[in-house]
Amino acid sequence: MNNNYEGDLSMLHNELILLLELTNGNDTVTIKEELFLNIDWNKFLQLARHHRVFPLIYSKINKINNEFIPSHVVQTLYQDYKINTIKMLQLSGEMGEVSEYFTENSVNLLYLKGPVIANEIYGDISLRTSKDLDILIEKKNYNRVEKLLLNLGYEKEEHSITFIDWKWRKHHEAFFHPEKKIQIEIHWRLHPAPTKEPSFNELWKRKRESKLTGYPVYYLGNEDLFLYLVAHGSRHGWFRLRWLADIDQMVRKDEITNQDKIILKKFQYYHLGKQNVLLIGQALILASLLLKTPLSKDKHTYTTGKKSRKLANLAITNIVEIGNTELHNIKEDLNIAQGNYFYSKIRKSFSFNLYKFSIKSKIQKGIFILTLLTPSSKDIDTIRLPKPLFFLYFPLRPFLLFWRKINKNVN
Repeated sequence: MNNNYEGDLSMLHNELILLLELTNGNDTVTIKEELFLNIDWNKFLQLARHHRVFPLIYSKINKINNEFIPSHVVQTLYQDYKINTIKMLQLSGEMGEVSEYFTENSVNLLYLKGPVIANEIYGDISLRTSKDLDILIEKKNYNRVEKLLLNLGYEKEEHSITFIDWKWRKHHEAFFHPEKKIQIEIHWRLHPAPTKEPSFNELWKRKRESKLTGYPVYYLGNEDLFLYLVAHGSRHGWFRLRWLADIDQMVRKDEITNQDKIILKKFQYYHLGKQNVLLIGQALILASLLLKTPLSKDKHTYTTGKKSRKLANLAITNIVEIGNTELHNIKEDLNIAQGNYFYSKIRKSFSFNLYKFSIKSKIQKGIFILTLLTPSSKDIDTIRLPKPLFFLYFPLRPFLLFWRKINKNVN
């Protein structure tokens, strides 16, 4: 079915257009030769790494006539692909070991991302990147889980928690194994509070089992996984195409059912009525516009909301501008002076935060405003004040927040 969505794609440069063509899940389409012309291949490689889609691109160019791609580009993509495959195999082994150890100690866990998700979505762990293992647990088990990970040789990443705020601001903690060079993020929520979401027990009942490793590991049920990926990508403005590629693959497999509408309503994202689901609509519109994801008639019911379309266009701006910011030669590319570059960063930061504010519910917006006014441990890391002067963090909060935003490098 043709997807007739309006979107401002004029900002897409040649390198990003080619990247999108090589990222989508359609293996049968012949890519037009003109798309390979006038390409800055160094910029293309940087974008492929930033968007974490180089495994998909390498896999695709091996199936098409790649005579237009310089050999050094193919070789670089192959090296990145090989390194990622080794990393995913390492994470797979660790995933099985951790699952077995936790089960022996009567702790249930669900994998949110990582090799098990790559295998489920792409059928091949080498086609998706993962820098760590994301594990969901019951919050009441957190202290036990921390001890178990410490027993396995992991070290907890320490933060300045002078303002005791992690319990309501954070939804995960990171642990790192110094010898294995593996990071594990322990989540006690799918998303930051105060979003409504299913309890761990609900998710556990709908879990699926993977035998990717020698020991059974468990991960989210189909609808729960889809909605988690939609909400995660939307919350981050889809600035990495890898998240959208996941949606593209799941839709092409026709893994979305009416059940996800019921679950989504519990997630507090059901803003605009029965057939106007905000975040699913945004994700499907983006996938259709950028990755040419085919949408069947029932999928179009998600995409009719004006707000979904508006947020999709804002996300396209995020994808383009944050991707450009990641390029090492951003100042030369834009040919702008230092002052204008500084102004550009402020504008992009404001635009991105406006986008993040727009996807929140009324309750979330209220709490977000209170959060902005409340000092955090990051403020202490930004500027150290003696304890008797801690009260100054309240009036300084807006300035410290602004300073961090304009100096932040997106990871």
